Amino acid sequence: MKIGVFDSGLGGLAIAQAIADLMPQYDYLYLGDTKRVPYGNRSQETIHQFTAEALDFLFANDCRLVVIACNTASAESLRKSQQEYLPKNHPERRILGVIIPTAEAAIEARANSVGVLATLSTVESGAYVRELHRRAPSVKVLQNPAPLLVPIIENDGLKYIDPMLDDYLEGLSKVDSLILGCTHYCLIKDKVRARFRGTVISSDEVVPWKLQDYLARHPEMESRLSKRGGRRYCVTDLTSGYAAFARRIAQRELPLEVVRL
Repeated sequence: MKIGVFDSGLGGLAIAQAIADLMPQYDYLYLGDTKRVPYGNRSQETIHQFTAEALDFLFANDCRLVVIACNTASAESLRKSQQEYLPKNHPERRILGVIIPTAEAAIEARANSVGVLATLSTVESGAYVRELHRRAPSVKVLQNPAPLLVPIIENDGLKYIDPMLDDYLEGLSKVDSLILGCTHYCLIKDKVRARFRGTVISSDEVVPWKLQDYLARHPEMESRLSKRGGRRYCVTDLTSGYAAFARRIAQRELPLEVVRL
């Protein structure tokens, strides 16, 4: 059985690739809902629906464990998916998100103050604030939504991003650690680090190690995973722009397969 990685678009490929680089022996299935990206400006009800449809596809295609790489879906739907969707549909499967491991990494960095740069939906959900305060009640958390970054990154507009990034980071300049709370932001982490004096936490550098640790602590799950090194990349819509974006992330041509949810 495979490890599934789900994102609202193609930004999650950065996490999927980092996981596969660390643990190349497993079989992986990536799903990017490119037909409906971005999720960051959707209602909670719609995000629940889209996430459930993605999980239906991944579990129907032999995934034992799914990592929701999308911060927005993790913030809005992870708990509901774990508490309601799984018991009803796939009680023997597991769903993990990116917010808890990323928040853990921020606290492990011994930060007294943490900034969160994320989509509007993730910021409004308060998910990072809750998880950070659960682990360190006294930590100061500042959040800033950055709704324009995802479309700029998706559409190869990095040459236009510098003044936008400066503006979004202005209110977060004095925190000790900064969480990049969107998979797409993995692609601009070097630009952020060039502007930020503290620790920058990018999910593609955290989630693979946390997943490896999870599997080590759950041998009953790990033993059920197939180990043929297989890779399958699925999207719900494919354009030349999406293909080029996937190529920029992976640094190679990826065989993207169009599927219906």
